Amino acid sequence: MKTQDFQSFSEFWPYYLSQHSKRGTRWLHFIGNTNLFFWLIVSVINLNWKICVFAIVSSYGIAWIGHFFVEKNIPATFRYPIWAGLGDMLMYFKMIRGELDAELKRHSGSK
Repeated sequence: MKTQDFQSFSEFWPYYLSQHSKRGTRWLHFIGNTNLFFWLIVSVINLNWKICVFAIVSSYGIAWIGHFFVEKNIPATFRYPIWAGLGDMLMYFKMIRGELDAELKRHSGSK
C-alpha cells in the first residue's frame, strides 16, 4: 500500500477510521488504551520506569492483535506513529462518550 502524506490530523482521521473498520479491532484498542492508562498510573505511583515500558509494550500488543487477526491490516502506527497515537486517543475518548458510531458513519466511504 502506498504511503500517503497527510498534512493535518483532520486529513489523517478518516484514514485512521478506515483502518479500524471492525468492531473487534476498536474494542481491542479500547482495552489496550485502558491497560496503558492503568499501568502508567501504577508506574507514576511507584516511580518505576520499567512499568512504564511494560505499559506501552503490552498496550500496543493488545491493539495490534486487532490489526493482525481481526482487521488483517498493518497498524497505522508503523507508518504514522504520531498521527496514530493521536487517533488512538481520539477513538478511545469518542468510544467512552458514545460518539464513535456517529463518527464512523460520517466518515464512511472516505479513505
